[in-house]
Amino acid sequence: MIDLVIEARSRDLGGFTVGRVLPFAKRRSVGPFVFFDHFGPLDMPAGIPRSVDVRPHPHIGLSTLSYLFEGEIMHRDSLGSEQAIRPGEVNWMTAGRGITHSERFERARAEGGPMHGIQAWVGLPVEHEEVEPSFAHYASDVLPTYESGGLWARLVAGEAFGARAKVATYSPLFYVHWELQPEARAQLPAEYSERAAFVARGAVEVDGTRASAGQMLVFAPGAPITFTASTQSTVMLLGGEPIGERYLEWNFVSSSKARIEQAKADWRAGRMKLPVHDDAEFIPLPNDPPPPPNPMS
Repeated sequence: MIDLVIEARSRDLGGFTVGRVLPFAKRRSVGPFVFFDHFGPLDMPAGIPRSVDVRPHPHIGLSTLSYLFEGEIMHRDSLGSEQAIRPGEVNWMTAGRGITHSERFERARAEGGPMHGIQAWVGLPVEHEEVEPSFAHYASDVLPTYESGGLWARLVAGEAFGARAKVATYSPLFYVHWELQPEARAQLPAEYSERAAFVARGAVEVDGTRASAGQMLVFAPGAPITFTASTQSTVMLLGGEPIGERYLEWNFVSSSKARIEQAKADWRAGRMKLPVHDDAEFIPLPNDPPPPPNPMS
């Protein structure tokens, strides 16, 4: 049963537009997923300006999960990680007590090409909110896949359909990539209390409701959900067990408003180390004045 349909809302990130799905006024999270942005599909021309890059910025209290259908993004962080992510791979960064990173479209700038993907944030349970920051990259060939009857599936993170991904997570969750051929049918089981499906491309029908690209269906608990693809479709399944109320402000996530205020103060005062090999610029706190020009640049 469909409990809610969420339409992606357009957000300009400063030269790059995304579809913001979570958080939503009527649904702040699904399981531990507290943030969900969809970008593309689009074609980036060679020579795109650096203004489309996501400049260095901080996080606390979450894990970020970057997943691409097309394109390539270069990740750098304050731990010294430097890792390109490509379609079907996973960059899993756990901020814990604090990390900074950048995401840059370097290959597209050099060559041009398509870009399509999802940026998701997974909140950390209270007992893990202040863990040491970490970063891990998982190649596509280490993630479980399945194919039958017009359905191709990859388990991106967590546990579902009798499989477990190698991605190290902190709470019960699932994140699955489906590719459905026209008229293909597939079922999402009822094993988690919170479940949703986002249509990234194409259209599917669930309980007589047609969902098209840019829509997230949030399901009531307790019963399996059957999907029928109206066209060739790309769907992301997500959810898990809730972790409790979380506050989100800018790039910070925490169970404590005071902790977010501390993170803001740390960032404003320059106490959070910038990414290794990418420390020449950063994103100031919203509503803060921009930094003065560097006389040496």
